[in-house]
Amino acid sequence: MIAFRTLDDAVDLADKRVLVRVDLNVPMESGRVTDATRLKAILPTIRDITGKGGKAVLLAHFGRPKGRDESQSLAPVAKALEGELGRKVAFASDCIGDEAKSAVSRLASGEVIVLENTRFHAGEEKNAPDFIEALASLGDIYVNDAFSTAHRAHASTEGLARKLPAYAGRSMESEIEALTKALEAPQRPVLAVVGGSKVSSKLELLGNLVKKVDILVIGGGMANTFLAALGKKVGKSLCEHDLANTARDILKKAEAAGCEIVLPVDAVVATEFKANAAHRVTSVDDVKDDEMMLDAGPETVGIVKQKLDGAKTVVWNGPFGAFEMTPFDAATVAVARYVGDLTHNGRLLSVAGGGDTVAALNHAGTAERFSYVSTAGGAFLEWLEGKALPGVEALRR
Repeated sequence: MIAFRTLDDAVDLADKRVLVRVDLNVPMESGRVTDATRLKAILPTIRDITGKGGKAVLLAHFGRPKGRDESQSLAPVAKALEGELGRKVAFASDCIGDEAKSAVSRLASGEVIVLENTRFHAGEEKNAPDFIEALASLGDIYVNDAFSTAHRAHASTEGLARKLPAYAGRSMESEIEALTKALEAPQRPVLAVVGGSKVSSKLELLGNLVKKVDILVIGGGMANTFLAALGKKVGKSLCEHDLANTARDILKKAEAAGCEIVLPVDAVVATEFKANAAHRVTSVDDVKDDEMMLDAGPETVGIVKQKLDGAKTVVWNGPFGAFEMTPFDAATVAVARYVGDLTHNGRLLSVAGGGDTVAALNHAGTAERFSYVSTAGGAFLEWLEGKALPGVEALRR
């Protein structure tokens, strides 16, 4: 397990100003939060801090503003957080300067405030010393509860952790523990599912996983590139033919590392890319020139289930097919539900993450049956790639 400081190490929080980096980058529509998942995730940390008499001063970014942009204000998010928390959440119209200092100074023990979007200041993304200093002046202790931003060496994610006594929040702690159990100190055999459209976007991921897992199941459009590299005709399927040599290199590295690669043996093919298009199931050796592979077939699903029966740990990133369209969601749904069932029955530790993956598991109605589902996106992917995350490294003991 990673040796990092958690809130359990922060013994005395009474009357302390605790700067908490959280993820408030939530989806909005007409000024309203449409998905409160990230707000719910930070509640345990806020309640932990305020329950011990600390003053929770929340730092976060929203969107990608170029300077101050009121359309990217955190004010409506603070109001939504208030509803989730069930108590008053104050808001300050800046995250540094007199406005922020005055607002924080008015906080009583156990109260909560959201400071305005950190990215309204260029010093945030530049990790600028003067901006770090201005933020640090508002707090006594720093807590990072935003794993989703831990791959960024920004002022509020990494700089502050070097300036103040720093700890991981409960959400951050859970994420790191789940990922450590899945890849750093896993129960074996470990099976990884990697899907999605392009090999090019996951080269580092594949290169790292073949050295870490026992079985690597490749699905989605990226599987087509591997099949083509092995001499299969893939018709009009999404395929990066220029990466054939790269795909073959990955297969060789997997063989050398003792990692079994599982590729589709059959596919659901169609001549049109649309929901409910006329389709057929065929062997990957019999794809016509005008057809495209849009999902893995039932025989492939059966093989993957068989491999899962012998696994102890599963790491999942990416769907098997065009899961947004019926009937090309069948393989993703079937395998996701099977993993969920095995996990629920105590036979498997399952960790999944990435935007498409979370959407696919929610579509399958099985996300809650996985051991851990990360909403972190880029940070989750970089962790799987074996990269050190600045925001995590700064919390090491």
